[in-house]
Amino acid sequence: MKTEDKKKANWKVWFIGLISLNIAVVLGLVIFIFWPPPSAEYPPDQSNDYGRSSEFIVQTTKQNINDLSNAYIDQFLDGTTHNYQLEIDEDIHLIGELPVFSTTLPLSVRFEPFVQDNGDLILRQQSISLGLLELPNQKIMEYLDRYLPMPPWVTVNPADEEIYVAVTDMDIRSNFQVQVERINLEQDDLAFKIIVPYRTLGIDAEPIEQ
Repeated sequence: MKTEDKKKANWKVWFIGLISLNIAVVLGLVIFIFWPPPSAEYPPDQSNDYGRSSEFIVQTTKQNINDLSNAYIDQFLDGTTHNYQLEIDEDIHLIGELPVFSTTLPLSVRFEPFVQDNGDLILRQQSISLGLLELPNQKIMEYLDRYLPMPPWVTVNPADEEIYVAVTDMDIRSNFQVQVERINLEQDDLAFKIIVPYRTLGIDAEPIEQ
């Protein structure tokens, strides 16, 4: 009788332990999926740090920016196994593959662009999907931030479901500065401000007195 009682007690301990483990795993998954991500910090505004300069407005089209963006992305991803591209039409569509859970899943994110006062750009997420996974939008954005390589001047903010594109921080070999002037995708009207600091041309910062 004592042996049987001991076996029953052991069985109860193992059963309770198994139930507790399952509950802990489920709670861990729930917390992992639904825990809110931290807010991202955007770069400081450096739009007034050009000194004496001249400004030019360049107007272009969605197709030109689409081609230029994807040429840059191809070069940025060269030598990696990552793959994504942009399609700029009625919105800005990011299409690619995201390595998650030891596999690769198709990623699709649609953004609406908003030009900032300093010439940078915010892309606000309008729709997002990661394969057939039913995950919160913020969690997919968090995976995008964690697993998809981005240029240093691009900040993914999962908490606000947006991407900050610090155009003014782009490293351009000519040392010219670029700001977004306006973006109207419906009318295919995109304009950029090109700022040419005099110092990049070897011109003195102060005007020459006559």
